[in-house]
Amino acid sequence: MKKRFLSAVLVLLAGLLTGCAHPIMISPSNAMHPQSANPIGKNVAYVMSDADRSKEVITPGGGGDKISYYPYRDLEKAIRDALHVAYKDVTVVDKQGNLEVLKAHQVSYVFVPEITTTSESPSLFTWPPTKFRIEMAVNVFDGAGQLVTQIRTVGSGSAEFSEFKSNFGLAGNRAADDLEAKLVEEIKRNPKLQ
Repeated sequence: MKKRFLSAVLVLLAGLLTGCAHPIMISPSNAMHPQSANPIGKNVAYVMSDADRSKEVITPGGGGDKISYYPYRDLEKAIRDALHVAYKDVTVVDKQGNLEVLKAHQVSYVFVPEITTTSESPSLFTWPPTKFRIEMAVNVFDGAGQLVTQIRTVGSGSAEFSEFKSNFGLAGNRAADDLEAKLVEEIKRNPKLQ
């Protein structure tokens, strides 16, 4: 009996010491950008499936704890808004080879994002991340499924503990804002995407 009790206490202590994954959101914090005065006169699509949206990621926070979030779901708005700023019209498709939808919307380019994230915090006592980084590699295909180009963007964000208030994902929100702005820049400067 004593052994079982001691084992249970040790398991509980191990759980407390290793921390837990706190849920946050890393959606962009800014309002939707208006379409640019001179959008590229093409219709585009991006690929985002329900399976993508349900991918949960766990990365380090502070105090030995971890954070959890859904990067594709949280960053979909950033992707959609960036494409909306750059192009005439934007459609979402659940898979790359959805030719009926692409033809119906006269899609010129299909953007297929791959997202990776990292986070950290030097704090020993608080769990929210103070630094957040989002890398997005995007393969861009034409409407027929041929690779046109590849682009890569990196968004970074940081926040101090005094700024968090009730938004513990603030560093991630700022990284998403940075990623969105840089995605627009990458599209505008790539001659293959005009």
